[in-house]
Amino acid sequence: MSIFSTRQDLDLIASLVPNGASVLDIGCGDGTLLRRLRDQKDVKGYGLEIDGEDVSRAVAAGLSVVQGDADTDLSDYPDGAFDIVILSNSIQALRRPDEAISNAVRVGKQAIVTFPNFGHWKVRAHLAFQGTMPRSRALPDTWYETSNIHLCTVKDFVTFAKDQGFAIKAAYGLSGSEAPRAFPPGKGELANLLSEAALFLLSRA
Repeated sequence: MSIFSTRQDLDLIASLVPNGASVLDIGCGDGTLLRRLRDQKDVKGYGLEIDGEDVSRAVAAGLSVVQGDADTDLSDYPDGAFDIVILSNSIQALRRPDEAISNAVRVGKQAIVTFPNFGHWKVRAHLAFQGTMPRSRALPDTWYETSNIHLCTVKDFVTFAKDQGFAIKAAYGLSGSEAPRAFPPGKGELANLLSEAALFLLSRA
């Protein structure tokens, strides 16, 4: 079971979104997070989703969601259009996650990014001792079924953010039912080893 199938990350994301904020949820699925933010935090929420059936379900629930591709459509949004832009468990499935994240940070005053961590110790151990692509709660599919095409680690993401000139406002490691653990972004080695997934709060420097 994926760590994201229980959407533990949604609790943490919701806690980081201010009441009444304007939010763009990229890859919003059927709008589960947007509904929660609308009902609990009175946000002005919008969604972008590539799957037509998910878009229909979100719209039927009264959400402002349009069909679109994060790899190509984010460039159409103006700078600073939203308080928060969310990329939740989606960057690993994009063709150009670097461009999507850069656009998220440009379009939003802040961006929240979550992803499965390929540096988790169980992933490392599986590769070392089994010699096959690992499957875990955060990475449940076989190599030929997965939609993940750009896997990264916590350490990779920290380096990427620094190279791009983003400010890391907060960082958390996620593992199963355990409470999220904040960690200093510049000292993420332990989080890289122990976290099945990670959340980063970014802004322009």
